[in-house]
Amino acid sequence: MPPRLLLYTRTADYRHDSIPDAVAAVRALGRFAVEHTEDPADLERPLDGFAVVLFLSTSGDVLTPAGRERLRRYTGAGGGFAGVHAAACTEYGWPYYGALLGARFTRHPAYQPGRVLVADPGHPATRRLPAVWEFTDEWYDFDHVPGGRARVLLRADETSYAGGGMGADHPLAWCREEGPEGGRVFYTALGHAADAYRDPAFLAHLDGGLTWAGRLSE
Repeated sequence: MPPRLLLYTRTADYRHDSIPDAVAAVRALGRFAVEHTEDPADLERPLDGFAVVLFLSTSGDVLTPAGRERLRRYTGAGGGFAGVHAAACTEYGWPYYGALLGARFTRHPAYQPGRVLVADPGHPATRRLPAVWEFTDEWYDFDHVPGGRARVLLRADETSYAGGGMGADHPLAWCREEGPEGGRVFYTALGHAADAYRDPAFLAHLDGGLTWAGRLSE
């Protein structure tokens, strides 16, 4: 039986049209037994049976107080957590979530082509990527560069597109370990459009990040 992954796509703010394609793509990776939900009650139950809890293009306040406490306990006890794209636009009123994820979304320019730079080629989320990767996305800006235990995996080349707001040190994906038991957190800002979930490089990036968060790879 493959390890279980809880895929959460609830939205209370902007909703991405790509969510159905994203859900299908995560299932098609074949690494996990995927349980997809948009019901916040499913986050109120024990989460310890999941290798990874994945917030994929969630937005706004998507958890109840009981769900927040469950997620906090799960990640603090070593559970794996991953966020994709608008997961950084989620639970702005809950400080723990911002600290867990590592940074929060602030703005983005128009959806357009640009270049992704691999900052750390030794991670499972980047090993199968070219050093310079041409991609099309929204190029999220964040309120700060993740620090502390965070390990930046991808950066945006702001010279390759219009409207960047962070300069040369512009993170797009990172990972970190959370809590005394070393729960793993992976986040990627990429994944706005349905086309991303048919892109082999993006799927390799997502697969590597999820398997790392779930301790299927190092």
